Amino acid sequence: MYTLELTKPDGRRMSLYSRAPIDPSLVAPSPAGDAPAGTSHLRWHPLRGEWITYAAHRQNRTFLPPPEYNPLRPTSPGQPPSEVPQGAWDVAVFDNRFPSLGGDAGEPPALIVPTARADGHCEVVVFTQDANASLGSLPLSHVELLLQVWGDRTARLGAREDIRYVLPFENRGAEVGVTLHHPHGQIYAYPVVPPVPARMLALAAQHFAREGCGPLEQHIEAERRDGRRMLYEGEHAVAFVPICARYPYEAWVAPIRACASFNDLGDAERRDLARALKTVLLKYDGLWERPLPYLMAWYQAPTDGAAHPESHLHAELWPPYRTRDRLKYLAGTELAAGFYAMDALPEDKARELQQVDVVLA
Repeated sequence: MYTLELTKPDGRRMSLYSRAPIDPSLVAPSPAGDAPAGTSHLRWHPLRGEWITYAAHRQNRTFLPPPEYNPLRPTSPGQPPSEVPQGAWDVAVFDNRFPSLGGDAGEPPALIVPTARADGHCEVVVFTQDANASLGSLPLSHVELLLQVWGDRTARLGAREDIRYVLPFENRGAEVGVTLHHPHGQIYAYPVVPPVPARMLALAAQHFAREGCGPLEQHIEAERRDGRRMLYEGEHAVAFVPICARYPYEAWVAPIRACASFNDLGDAERRDLARALKTVLLKYDGLWERPLPYLMAWYQAPTDGAAHPESHLHAELWPPYRTRDRLKYLAGTELAAGFYAMDALPEDKARELQQVDVVLA
């Protein structure tokens, strides 16, 4: 993996990554105009016992611009400046211009509930220079590079004293709130372990203390023995529709060995994990005539410096489609009670995905 560190005209940082050497003369651009002043802060939810982020300045972020104003396309002569330069690079990472966490948020206001600074950091990860591509359409070596990039960002951000958890994720499709169609994801680096991974880690720690292994490691063994929901089974990685899927076509992607984070993967594990991820994404793309929207989140160990043998790196992908014409949105029982209701069996949806032939390259 080759990298090049740059600074944008507005002071934000950028890292370029490639499978080949990068021209050191490249210059990082910035879109015209200053980014809005950060106004983020945290407020405590007294009934749920968790922090809520408030970032009103994000109302002004770029929203579904025409192709000529795509801020994630490479800057070219005669066109408005974008976020990334022209040149031979594969993946670009830069500080989010409209961050929810970090930035110059300043001190929080004094309110009737506890408040705190919105410390942390937000980054944009541009998967490719090709605006018409998708993550699943990229070559396997490119997907493997992206896994390395997520590991590098985890190491860099996790080394900061104010960061406790690093979450890479991708939203694809307007149906899940995407504001830019160019293939990209984000990385949120939190000052605390957020509620969902915190609960997962707590349960995993209990399971590890009781069984000597984490629950996902044990569940992967069970899914492999059952076989009905498997989408990919390699020497080092798997992908499957979990038996407990909360969304139609939900899929989990993971190394078979309980690696705590991206940086615990061996080379062979990373290559096979790239194959597992690409398989799922190609099956999503081939399922229907239109691209399947999804949210993909990668869970890993906290960056608190402690050992986390209970942690098991994995991705969970949640496409909202229920049928060809209807969307699965969270309803009252799910939003109000956190009690999910599924009207499709995971085995049936796994069978649909299994029937989609893919070619890995």
